[in-house]
Amino acid sequence: MTTRTPAAAALDEALKTYRTELTGYCYRMLGSSFDAEDAVQDTYVRAWRAYEGFEGRASLRSWLYRIATNVCLDALKAGTRRARPMDLTTVGSQPTAVLNARPEVTWLEPIPDSRVLSSDPAESAVSKESIRLAFMSALQHLPPKQRAVLILREVLSWKADEVATLLDTTVASVNSALQRARATMSTMQIKESEPADPLDSKQQELLTRYTHAFESYDIEALTGLLHEDAVLSMPPYDLWLQGKQDIAAWHLNQGIGCKNSRLIPTSANGMPAFAQYRPNPSGEGHTPWALQILELHEGRIRGLNAFLDTDRWFPLFDLPDRVPSSLEE
Repeated sequence: MTTRTPAAAALDEALKTYRTELTGYCYRMLGSSFDAEDAVQDTYVRAWRAYEGFEGRASLRSWLYRIATNVCLDALKAGTRRARPMDLTTVGSQPTAVLNARPEVTWLEPIPDSRVLSSDPAESAVSKESIRLAFMSALQHLPPKQRAVLILREVLSWKADEVATLLDTTVASVNSALQRARATMSTMQIKESEPADPLDSKQQELLTRYTHAFESYDIEALTGLLHEDAVLSMPPYDLWLQGKQDIAAWHLNQGIGCKNSRLIPTSANGMPAFAQYRPNPSGEGHTPWALQILELHEGRIRGLNAFLDTDRWFPLFDLPDRVPSSLEE
């Protein structure tokens, strides 16, 4: 049996301690939940290989972030930018709407809150805001090093000299990159969404009403919960619709297969979410159909983001692969 040295045990403990925040950092850099997990694993492998040369001139946390940053920058060298349907096509219209899958597109991916958010309430507000889909989409427009600088400085609150040391550059260069990143982000139309941790009574009531309306397929009641400019998207399809009328018409026509669905609450990207299960054609229970992520604003729903690749998302969110037809089963 191999005996662990004190130094090795300390590194093991550090890797466990920083896993969540490193995953959050890599997710913001890469826009992919799976790539973020791979990046953290690669960071740990590189850390183990280089640990004998770690001389303690920086904190262990800073050292791990330095490795993680290099891993992410290497991954971003291909120049691929992750996208949402709204980044690719103009808004659709329900009468002519067709679901066109874009398998060649590298889609922006959802992530469970539990994988990337600290349990510290003091940190959760900024952390949640910086993993929301609109913010993540805007980050994709930044060059990799500007993205790293913005995340480290404005999300993680690192000092300019700390970021300069991590990136092997100067404070002036860091400040310049931050200024350019802010300028780019200011041009992005990042729609606000309300904090959802913890949900207040009005938000809880809104989600309860949404669940009842969707499961009973009362589309009039459902659209009554939406903003006038609400958006519906369904990656990996490039279609997106905007406005109550088109969203209601979609559910009553092309989306009629969602009738009699069941919803199981969860959370993703700092926002309330639901696992949607549609009736199994065999008549036995309900099977996975979509991970719905809702954007809330001023007491209504501004965004309905339905991620349909359930073979990927439901296992990631530890969701069951089947639910009974009713709660009594």
